[in-house]
Amino acid sequence: MEKKLLSVVVPCYNEEKVLDLFYYELEKVLDKIEYEYEIIFVDDGSKDGTAEIIKKKNTLDKRISLVSFSRNFGKEAGIYAGLTYSKGDIVVVMDSDLQHQPEVIVDMIKYIEEGYDTVTTKRVDRKGENVIKKVFSNLFYRIMQKITDTELVQGAQDFRMMKRNVVDAILSLKEYNRFSKGIFSWVGFKVKYIEVKTIERAAGETKWSFSSLLKYAIEGILAFSTVPLRISTMVGILISIFSFGLLVQIIVKALFLGTDVPGYPSIMTAILFIGGIQLIVIGILSEYVAKIYYEIKARPKFIVRDYIASGQNGDGNIEN
Repeated sequence: MEKKLLSVVVPCYNEEKVLDLFYYELEKVLDKIEYEYEIIFVDDGSKDGTAEIIKKKNTLDKRISLVSFSRNFGKEAGIYAGLTYSKGDIVVVMDSDLQHQPEVIVDMIKYIEEGYDTVTTKRVDRKGENVIKKVFSNLFYRIMQKITDTELVQGAQDFRMMKRNVVDAILSLKEYNRFSKGIFSWVGFKVKYIEVKTIERAAGETKWSFSSLLKYAIEGILAFSTVPLRISTMVGILISIFSFGLLVQIIVKALFLGTDVPGYPSIMTAILFIGGIQLIVIGILSEYVAKIYYEIKARPKFIVRDYIASGQNGDGNIEN
């Protein structure tokens, strides 16, 4: 009976310090399972020796392939590219810093064989993160639970295993601005969560700064909810009602009570307040318009500089 193929997708960016150890630990696990496997490294425009290390390993292990971007397109593009180039009946996505522990793959396969379509790791703590990141992370998930119908499980990681039908469903969503955590949940299917503890990176530094995480959070909100637009509308209605009530009050005081109408300071305060609200609403609208702009241009999510598989050079001509 022909063995099933497992594809391991590994997005990388400046990971030369950890790749040798990661490959060693991953290979130990994969050699124990009853699956054929391929390892797809996606080099996201690294500026160190990441691509060169993978190329050397490719000459020694025909199961390794490399998708190398022309520049840094981001982790979302790296995940999408890896899924696009994968051939496996089952696909697992994981980071190369060993915070995603390879031995968990064995448990993932067990649950896949039990009938689950997706197996996702869920961290039970946020060890190593500063207080600000923890607070904003909790706030983000609370907001998303309130404003979107897509369920985002707090603590769920990108480290997940999926059957081919799940991967095909994800690849069928062609949007340029991708928020994978939301997309993974949106497609549905039968999901099993495995709780894991957070461990430190084996080497190197995290590529996620607070500003990049904030940008990613905003991307998620805009990608899966129109509530900010509705809030803008409601704020506009409330201000209009308040302004109309204030106008009626001024007319009544001036015509019937003989009270002097407030002058310049109150008028300027009202103008500045309403002007500020208008700028906020315009900003929210602009964010959505910008997303539409990027989608309409239909630029590729990534551009492949090199595609190397089975020790051979080739061209990455897959549509993205």
